[in-house]
Amino acid sequence: MSKLKSPINDVLFQNILKLETLEEVYAFFEDLCTIKEVESMAQRLQAAQLLLQGKTYEQIIQETHISSTTLSRVSTCVRYGSGGYARVLLKNPKK
Repeated sequence: MSKLKSPINDVLFQNILKLETLEEVYAFFEDLCTIKEVESMAQRLQAAQLLLQGKTYEQIIQETHISSTTLSRVSTCVRYGSGGYARVLLKNPKK
C-alpha cells in the first residue's frame, strides 16, 4: 500500500486521471502548482529516465542541473521505490 494513500489524495489522483489533453494537464498544473514545483517534478522525471538509461551521476547533474541530494533521492526511488518512475517511463519510452 502506498504511503500516500488517503481519501484526499484519492480525489486528487482521480481528477488527474480525468485530464484528456496536454492543454488540460498544463492548465490544471498551472493552477495547482508553482512553476518551480512543476519544473522540479519534470527535472526528477528526466533524472530517473537518465538513471534507467545507465547514465552516471556526473552526467545527469551536468545535463539536468539537478542537485546531488535530489538525484540521490531519485536514484533511491528508482532502485528501491514502488516502481512509479519506471512504470511511467516505460509506457512512453523516449525515442
